[in-house]
Amino acid sequence: MSALEQSLPAPIPDPFHSDIMELRGAELASIQYGHGMASDFHDFIRVSPNRALFGLLDAAGGLEQIRGILSASQQTFRTAGAELFAQRDINDTDAMMELCLQLNLAILKSAEGVRPCPAFAGCYDEALGVVSYFNAGYTPGLLRDHTGVSELAATNLPLGLFSHITADASMVALEPGAVLLLVSRGIVEGKSQAEEFGLQRVKDVLQQSKTASAKELCVSVIDRVREFMRTPTLNAMTALALTRNP
Repeated sequence: MSALEQSLPAPIPDPFHSDIMELRGAELASIQYGHGMASDFHDFIRVSPNRALFGLLDAAGGLEQIRGILSASQQTFRTAGAELFAQRDINDTDAMMELCLQLNLAILKSAEGVRPCPAFAGCYDEALGVVSYFNAGYTPGLLRDHTGVSELAATNLPLGLFSHITADASMVALEPGAVLLLVSRGIVEGKSQAEEFGLQRVKDVLQQSKTASAKELCVSVIDRVREFMRTPTLNAMTALALTRNP
């Protein structure tokens, strides 16, 4: 290797989408649509024998602009997530708050400045049927159970804004038959003329769906917004669902 080659910075690796793991007594699935899918990034990793970590990140910009951010975020998500949940007697919400802080710092360092990145990350405990999560300025998560459809609102500001933030996390129980649905901004802001698809229409799809399949629910959401828009979109659209078996 020449002296010039040694002085050049290492190329930034492309982020990669991992295969969704199988869950005991539950199903996790995701569907993406659109030409700008790189900005809607999601990942999955098993962090303990009974815990699965999943996350979504919305980074605005072209792939060349955000490649470093996505790569750094994924590395932090996987490395820090595995380390945090590998600890004995770990409190899941504490681990999610620490993961939020580490992701924020990784984004700021990679972006070399401010780059707003809404994100949602959750850890599903198969033994207890609960999800510990943080919502950093992402579209509200939607939970459907016997009481109806409720929102998992933001717990934090978007990542990538401030170096010193106060992270918060919450926990929600998934009763047998419950569904957790996450959709990206591209779905909510999908337009037909001047009208947006909106979160209420996503709620309607979730409420009316009779399927117990997480994948089929994601397909239903994407199909419904495509029918609404009637024309192809350049925006990324992502739907992710976690269903607990009845």
